[in-house]
Amino acid sequence: MAQRPGAVRRLAEAASRWFALLVVLGVAVGLLAPDQSATLVEHVPLLLGVIMFGMGLTLRGADFALVARRPLAVLFGLVAQFLIMPLTAWGIGQLFGLAGALLVGMVLVGSAPGGTASNVVVYLAKGDVALSVTLTSVSTLLAPLLTPLLVLLLAGSDLPVGFGDLFVSIAQVVLLPVVAGLIIRALADRYVRLVLPYLPLVSVLGVALVVTAVVGANAGTIAESGALLMLAVVAHNSVGLALGYGAARLAGLDESARRAVSVEVGMQNSGLASSLATTHFTAAAALPGALFSVWHNLSGALLATFWARRPTSSAATAPEEHSGA
Repeated sequence: MAQRPGAVRRLAEAASRWFALLVVLGVAVGLLAPDQSATLVEHVPLLLGVIMFGMGLTLRGADFALVARRPLAVLFGLVAQFLIMPLTAWGIGQLFGLAGALLVGMVLVGSAPGGTASNVVVYLAKGDVALSVTLTSVSTLLAPLLTPLLVLLLAGSDLPVGFGDLFVSIAQVVLLPVVAGLIIRALADRYVRLVLPYLPLVSVLGVALVVTAVVGANAGTIAESGALLMLAVVAHNSVGLALGYGAARLAGLDESARRAVSVEVGMQNSGLASSLATTHFTAAAALPGALFSVWHNLSGALLATFWARRPTSSAATAPEEHSGA
């Protein structure tokens, strides 16, 4: 009995280390068994809700204290998050000739809040982890308002869904689970701490299943335009990382904060984008989110490795076990 929790914890730690590989495996399963994988599509919102609840459990009131202590850095990071990625998504979509569902999917990814895997990447990159966690948390809470507004502005007024529908969906699969997790953490912190080490296993498997479902439902589209779309996704992520860093530098933030803003801007909650796409649009609209989930975890790992060898004057603090998306 004493060894079983240890084994599960080791499995959770392994899942975190091999997150990118497991997502790639999810892509492979979706391509090899598309019909079976596509049956998971209807469960994507539930899977994301579980992931976001796990994120809420990792948060505390102290994670939001930085808003009061460094309001300008937080405000700048949020403005960069919700301006650079949505506009870049639309611009790259136009440049690559993407239209219809694929363009909607690109804009959905760009308009999503930061992905929680970014916190771990910032830590490994010796960036400002406190700023990273705050930006992820606050952008997630703002998502029900800003994400549907940006999608409707950039993707066109003829979308088959209104602001209210998108708002309700994001509130259901993101805001409510995160707030519920926050409340439970505040009321039962002692007990929640016991399960924190195991949350990465839940979130990693959840993201991998979302990717498997979306890829399986879009196997035909991938065969037709997968290479072009993948190139667009890589460009979107790369431009976001570069512009995030450059904008933070122009704003006069220190090196550790620049790294945090860069990663927060470049890494998106692609699971949310896929969930919204499968709920309100077509399966093809979820494909950019699935491909982004694969690529941004790989690029994040590479960037963290590069920056880890270039220490900053600011010391990074290890994040708690955040559930990644």
